[in-house]
Amino acid sequence: MKIAEIFGSEVFNEAVMKEKLPKETYKALKKTIHDGKSLDITIANTVANAMKDWAIEKGATHYTHWFQPMTNITAEKHDSFIVPTEDGHVIMEFSGKELIKGESDASSFPSGGLRDTCEARGYTAWDPTSCAFVKDGTLCIPTAFCSYNGEALDKKTPLLRSMEALSKQAVRILRLFGNENVKRVTTTAGPEQEYFLVDKKYYDERKDLLYCGRTLFGAPAPKGQEMEDHYFGALKPRVCAYMKELDEELWKMGVHAKTKHNEAAPAQHELAPIFNTTNVAVDHNQLTMEIMKKVALRHGLVCLLHEKPFAGVNGSGKHNNWSMSTDTGVNLLDPGKTPAENAQFLLFLAAVIKAVDKYQGMMRVSVASAANDHRLGAAEAPPAIVSIFLGDELQAILESIINGTAYHGVDAGKMKLGVHVLPDFPKDNTDRNRTSPFAFTGNKFEFRMLGSTASVADPNVVLNTIVADALESYADRLEGVEDLTDAVHELVRKTMRDHMRVVFNGNGYSDEWKAEAERRGLLNLTSTVDALPQMIEQKNIDVFVKHGVYSESEIRSRYEILLENYSKAVNIEALTAIDMVRKEYLPAISAYVSDLSDTVLAKKGVSEAIPCTAEITLIAKLSKYTDAMFKTADELEAAGKAAAKLSGLDQAKAFRETVLPLMEELRTYVDSAEVLTADEYWPVSTYGELLFKV
Repeated sequence: MKIAEIFGSEVFNEAVMKEKLPKETYKALKKTIHDGKSLDITIANTVANAMKDWAIEKGATHYTHWFQPMTNITAEKHDSFIVPTEDGHVIMEFSGKELIKGESDASSFPSGGLRDTCEARGYTAWDPTSCAFVKDGTLCIPTAFCSYNGEALDKKTPLLRSMEALSKQAVRILRLFGNENVKRVTTTAGPEQEYFLVDKKYYDERKDLLYCGRTLFGAPAPKGQEMEDHYFGALKPRVCAYMKELDEELWKMGVHAKTKHNEAAPAQHELAPIFNTTNVAVDHNQLTMEIMKKVALRHGLVCLLHEKPFAGVNGSGKHNNWSMSTDTGVNLLDPGKTPAENAQFLLFLAAVIKAVDKYQGMMRVSVASAANDHRLGAAEAPPAIVSIFLGDELQAILESIINGTAYHGVDAGKMKLGVHVLPDFPKDNTDRNRTSPFAFTGNKFEFRMLGSTASVADPNVVLNTIVADALESYADRLEGVEDLTDAVHELVRKTMRDHMRVVFNGNGYSDEWKAEAERRGLLNLTSTVDALPQMIEQKNIDVFVKHGVYSESEIRSRYEILLENYSKAVNIEALTAIDMVRKEYLPAISAYVSDLSDTVLAKKGVSEAIPCTAEITLIAKLSKYTDAMFKTADELEAAGKAAAKLSGLDQAKAFRETVLPLMEELRTYVDSAEVLTADEYWPVSTYGELLFKV
């Protein structure tokens, strides 16, 4: 296999455009992609025809506008290229109009009240900044999705708006430092993806995995992750074969899949790409999740992307590596060799710190979901408190600025390994902090709070917008000053004095940090229900409206959708738990108890002197659990029905405060019964089978 030949082979990328398009058409399209210039319909017709011919060569028969509604997954409606002719045959056509705009029924997608149910029309609009590709015999065209009145009904539109907002303000700052050649600043992202692989035959036995993506019940296996032998361990042959095919499929789609390894929990793994422009990175991550699932099935496996599919072992996150780069190739978060003297870097760094502190509530909202609530705050993921890790050197630089003292540097020195054949090498100036929600890692920030199923669009929309706001305030203050150096120094100092509370380099898992964060006035929004009201606080609405990222109605609609999603997710889990208890666990345990009772009667029939202590004890314990399961399932059903009668935040609170505790109580009875019930009676696959039999 020649990777260079297959990479991007299914993508209508710039190399293909250059080959397939007339020279002037190619130049016009490049201006659209790189400079945001509008595209003339005649140019669009030429592009569409070339795109169609290329796709047919790849075996495509249909095209689709591939978009990202507010469901965290993608959507597509397929139309064939065929057009009937008068002689009863067909020809293959694809016009510029069909490329630029499509129409989809928007009535069944989440809108949060942006449109009435009877208002069904929705439009998809081509995003030329993200390349089209062929997937499963269809030409997929990345598009935005909006309502009849122009409101954004998707993840892509606000993301593109936020990228424009940040670029505008960042360029203003760069002009102050004499950077006249920069026309555009783009944000970049590299979302690392964690996931589980389980055998499909064991998956198929679990209604909870099928309907909810996580196990609602399951006693721990005798062995979990306590031996720490899975992390970075040798890949099992079956997993290795899966990862090899996954890489190949992703490379064909132009996804820069770079790193693969075993994660901490048994059956857990990770894939990390090379960073890309945020818009493209979001598209690629959606493709990655889809292809992960498809390839797994071809290997008799199922890929689980839920944040917490198994209790008692690590859940799965998605680390969003975020930075800012100019169109001239400069990373604005690269400190250089002397960061203390790099005023431009320090100003952009200060803007990020100010933004994250001021809008920490929105940072938390951007990763909020019922699934991620099971993961955040555990000793496997960042806490729900938003804070920033900078490391020793940057911390020392900023403290010297605050205090007005000289910075003497932090010498990391060389790493001495104590073996002559091993080379000495320079240490990084800071360690890595895996407990930090938002950690500086050399030339980028790693936002580690994202859940594994999440679209990375939402956190990047927030990051882009709030940093744009901080940069705007800096540009307004600095434009026209006489001494830029002194003004920048003073501005960085004031920012640090006002916002240094959000910087924390210690152990984010510790109870001491929770107390310290409270003293600092940082938010600790432990659940989605606590976090979501932040979304409609006026200052948060104002910042998105100000920069044209969301209208007020768009942000309020998203608030309603997130509340609904939370309640729906918990309700589905509750209904699934009740169904499993009544139709699977109770009958199975009762059958075992019945056979135990028959054993007791048989023994007594032979002789009253024969001991039956084990059987009688098991019968008593299991009967106690089945009675408790039956009673709690009824209570859970009633609580779910009561919560369903409410709406909005009240409904979400009811599901959190009444339904979830009953689900946990029900689980304790089922899991306790599992460890006492013979394997041949247990109706579903166990944690041992799911986690260790791959």
